[in-house]
Amino acid sequence: MLQVKRILVGIVGTNCYIVYDKDTKEAVVIDPGAEEERIISFIEEEGLKPEAILLTHGHFDHILAVPALREKYKIPLYAAKEEREMLGDGELNLSGRDPEDSVEIKEFIPLHDGEELEFLGRKWKVITSPGHTKGSVCYFLAGEIPYLFSGDTLFLESYGRTDLFSGSEKDIIKSIREKLFLLPDDTLVFPGHEESTTIRNEKSYNPVNFFK
Repeated sequence: MLQVKRILVGIVGTNCYIVYDKDTKEAVVIDPGAEEERIISFIEEEGLKPEAILLTHGHFDHILAVPALREKYKIPLYAAKEEREMLGDGELNLSGRDPEDSVEIKEFIPLHDGEELEFLGRKWKVITSPGHTKGSVCYFLAGEIPYLFSGDTLFLESYGRTDLFSGSEKDIIKSIREKLFLLPDDTLVFPGHEESTTIRNEKSYNPVNFFK
């Protein structure tokens, strides 16, 4: 049985998710944005066995704890191939504003649209969702209750900012309307910030509905 643990981390309140199988203890960490000690503490207390780190995009508030987790657990990191430039440059990913926290990630497994990963006995479909950044992705898990980890693409009755490097409001609206809104209405959405929502709710109340 899958469990989703949300840990609110960092100065801008990023949702780091630890998705794990209660029986096997296998786990996946999504967007470890900061405060690695709290993330590691939960993993150790629950006796979890991390298999991978998945990034929805490359901004600082989603990656600052990546080096510590990779060092401790020796696990692979996945991100969209389009995020390579941002991940590898502390100025572009905004971690370089504080030299002590600057993170530059050169090595990761590149993801492609429609690719399916297998973790925790489930298939994780990669949905590229450019807009917040050109390499933003979401992760969809089909099932009796479908899950979507939407990063900073789709929020509760809102969507991610598009005024930073490689952002595009036109693209994010298209990604939400033409990709995410095609998912089942009962899909439970776990965003990069704030509270969870559903595709049904967003199809009714998200402001992207009011753009022509």
